[in-house]
Amino acid sequence: MNISIDREALAKSVQDVMKAVSTRTTIPILTGIKLTATASGVTLTGSDSDISIESFIPLEKEGKLLVDVKRPGSIVLQARFFSEIVKKLPQQTVEIETEDNFLTIIRSGHSEFRLNGLNADEYPRLPQIEEENVFQIPADLLKTVIRQTVFAVSTSETRPILTGVNWKVEHGELVCTATDSHRLAMRKVKIESENEVSYNVVIPGKSLNELSKILDDGNHPVDIVMTANQVLFKAEHLLFFSRLLDGNYPETARLIPTESKTTMIVNTKEFLQAIDRASLLAREGRNNVVKLTTLPGGMLEISSISPEIGKVTEQLQTESLEGEELNISFSAKYMMDALRALDGTDIQISFTGAMRPFLLRPLHTDSMLQLILPVRTY
Repeated sequence: MNISIDREALAKSVQDVMKAVSTRTTIPILTGIKLTATASGVTLTGSDSDISIESFIPLEKEGKLLVDVKRPGSIVLQARFFSEIVKKLPQQTVEIETEDNFLTIIRSGHSEFRLNGLNADEYPRLPQIEEENVFQIPADLLKTVIRQTVFAVSTSETRPILTGVNWKVEHGELVCTATDSHRLAMRKVKIESENEVSYNVVIPGKSLNELSKILDDGNHPVDIVMTANQVLFKAEHLLFFSRLLDGNYPETARLIPTESKTTMIVNTKEFLQAIDRASLLAREGRNNVVKLTTLPGGMLEISSISPEIGKVTEQLQTESLEGEELNISFSAKYMMDALRALDGTDIQISFTGAMRPFLLRPLHTDSMLQLILPVRTY
């Protein structure tokens, strides 16, 4: 292989595929990045066998020459060293040439590195996915959907299925649900697909977090292809594969209360800031608990007590408050996570009693909800 390549384009691709490279792997070659040069451009691949990312650099883009392939070929280079080298090379153009025994020479300006490469034929092949059932979501919407759900996945491996987000596709709608059994986040979006597709899969939260980091913010479409055990996200010049989690996701629809005894509408930002202030003392106490009490005249009291440190109380005017009086305690962290995920200046919170789960929703849409279980305080 012998190529010269634009350093910025190379650095961007290296940064993207590095998100899939693990230092802790039982397959030594997976600590490397695979480079493949063909007549049409250069492909970089990184994988930890759960996630695989492939980034393609075309010969030219928008009239700018990015790659000159003098001799096609492929090589695997140690990811950690290669990524650091690329970042720090002095000139805009990088030459990469492989010699006998996979020795690889990287030149830029007056700088020359010689790296011991590995045989690219030994690098595991990426899954071959039949692209029969494809649906599309704009990249910026996909990032929003991930942001509004993935934070609620479980971090505990006791129930591995809960470490992922449940993606259900039917009737032209995608419903994404995440829960750690103490809270739940759900988001619905309309999707475009060629034919009537339906799926019910669980994508690891870790995969979705990494995908979100490398997607651009534009509204260009991302193709999504599902199979029995893999999902593929295809953006421009980027393929992102993730394995799916095995097992059945719990039926969450029955957890969502259908009636409420107390309903309030609050300004999202004011409410979030009040919870944030109350949590300053709650953090020191046990598991960050804040108490909410309804008062006459549509007022709320938000308070927190930490016996060793002190007490905080704050009153807040709601936009509206209807139903029974309420005295409820909950995790400040869960409440703040939920509020940050919701769009809109005002939100509606519906309670069905002090010990029942309660719902947070933006006004005028049912495309999104957050559910939180209260905390018992004795």
